[in-house]
Amino acid sequence: MLLPDSRPRHQTNVTFHNGMNWVPIYCANCAKDGGLVPEENCTFAFYLCDTCAEKWSPLADTYLVPDEVFWAKLQEEQLEKYKRILSPEELVELLKDDSSTLAKLGKDKPDFNKQKIS
Repeated sequence: MLLPDSRPRHQTNVTFHNGMNWVPIYCANCAKDGGLVPEENCTFAFYLCDTCAEKWSPLADTYLVPDEVFWAKLQEEQLEKYKRILSPEELVELLKDDSSTLAKLGKDKPDFNKQKIS
């Protein structure tokens, strides 16, 4: 199972502080305010408030971070098909070919910020 992203689906209430934009995060269970994370280079954030962490932390520790799952699949596909990790230049060329399995995997990468969290 995948952990939900605690950042808002739509960038609102972004704060500029110390030369960078900061995005609010919320408890993945009850939506309680969880502070801010830097917008730049932040592709995922999971947060549980203290109350929810007591209840859900043991379960949450068994889940996976979405990007880690994607990158593991990408690495697995490279090792299976090419018996090695490809260079960035090789990946760029393969991604241009819509019939390559790596291009299909890249296009199927879900945008976890746009998924509805149940």
